[in-house]
Amino acid sequence: MKLLIVEDDKTIASGLEYSLNQEGYEVFVCHQVQEAEKIINTDINSISLCLFDLSLPDGSGYDLCRLVKENADVPVIFLTVIDDEVNVVMGLDMGADDYITKPFRIRELSSRIKTVLRRYQKNGTKEKDSIQIDSLVVLPLEGKVYKADAELALTALEYRLLMIFINHRGQILSREQLLEMIWDVAGEFVNDNTLTVYIKRLRKKIEDNPQRPVLIETVRGLGYRMAAEDVKK
Repeated sequence: MKLLIVEDDKTIASGLEYSLNQEGYEVFVCHQVQEAEKIINTDINSISLCLFDLSLPDGSGYDLCRLVKENADVPVIFLTVIDDEVNVVMGLDMGADDYITKPFRIRELSSRIKTVLRRYQKNGTKEKDSIQIDSLVVLPLEGKVYKADAELALTALEYRLLMIFINHRGQILSREQLLEMIWDVAGEFVNDNTLTVYIKRLRKKIEDNPQRPVLIETVRGLGYRMAAEDVKK
C-alpha cells in the first residue's frame, strides 16, 4: 500500500519513511505543497492514505486535503504541533479522517493508519485490500497470507520481509538494504546470518520448491529480487 507524506521537517519525514517502510508500506515523501500537488494531480488513485503536516513553507495541509478530496476518496490524517479544538474541528470538517499531535509515537500513528484504512475498507471504497502473486494471496489490512487457500503461519519478521519484497517487486534489494528495512521488528536483533535464516524459512513457506525458488530469487553478488510479473508456469 502506498502512503503520501508531506512534512517539511526532513528529520521527521525521514523517520516516518523509515518506520512506515518497516511496516510494509511504500512511502512517497514531499516537503512542500507544490511537490505534493503534482503527485495528487497525477497519481492520487494509486495512493492508499495521505499524511499531511498542517504548517508547510508554501501553504498548508488544509489546501492539500481539499485537493485530495476533490480528486478521490482517499483518507487523510493531519500531523501538527497545534493541539486546539478549533484546528481539530476545522480539519475534520474539511474531510480529514484523523488528526495526531506531535510529538507522537510511531506505534500510535501506525495504529491510527490501520484503523482509518479498515474503516475505508468496510465502507466499500476501492482501496485494494488484497495482493495476489501466483498462488499467494496477501491481505495487508489483516496481516494474513494464504497459499492455495491455506493460511500460512508467518512470524512478524517473515511477514515484514515478504511485504518488503512485494512493495519492491522487480527491484534488486541488497542484504544491507534488507537489514535496514527489518531492523528492530518486535524488538529482535537481525544480523546478516539471521537474515539468511529468515529468507530460507520464508522460501520454505511460500515457494513450491524452496530448493529452486522462483518468487524470491537470488541475484548472485547483488542480493535478492521478487519478480515484477507473476511467474510463468
